[in-house]
Amino acid sequence: MDKVFIKDLTVLATIGAYEWEKEIKQKLLIDLEMAWDNKPAAQSDDLSLALDYASVSQAVSDLVTGQAHELVETVAEKVANLVIQQFSVPWIKVTINKPGAVPFASNVGVQIQREQKDYLS
Repeated sequence: MDKVFIKDLTVLATIGAYEWEKEIKQKLLIDLEMAWDNKPAAQSDDLSLALDYASVSQAVSDLVTGQAHELVETVAEKVANLVIQQFSVPWIKVTINKPGAVPFASNVGVQIQREQKDYLS
């Protein structure tokens, strides 16, 4: 399986369950690993056949900054759903990092893996 990845996409977001967190922006680092058949794009050298990671990055950034969230778990689910639905990605691994959230830990966060079938009704 081919994969396209985005590492350390930095987003300033309103994220957190505590009242003080709802008044500030905090840094999230987002990693995406997405299944994609790269062969057609590679053979034709045609961007329209590739998974455009710039477009994916922009869509994810817009989603995360567009509204406040309390939980990184919620952000991870919304990101997975967006990428699968909007970009027709068959499988995705989403890691949401919230550095500095816990004293004496360099980083905390969540990681999920989802497939298209997880979002079929």
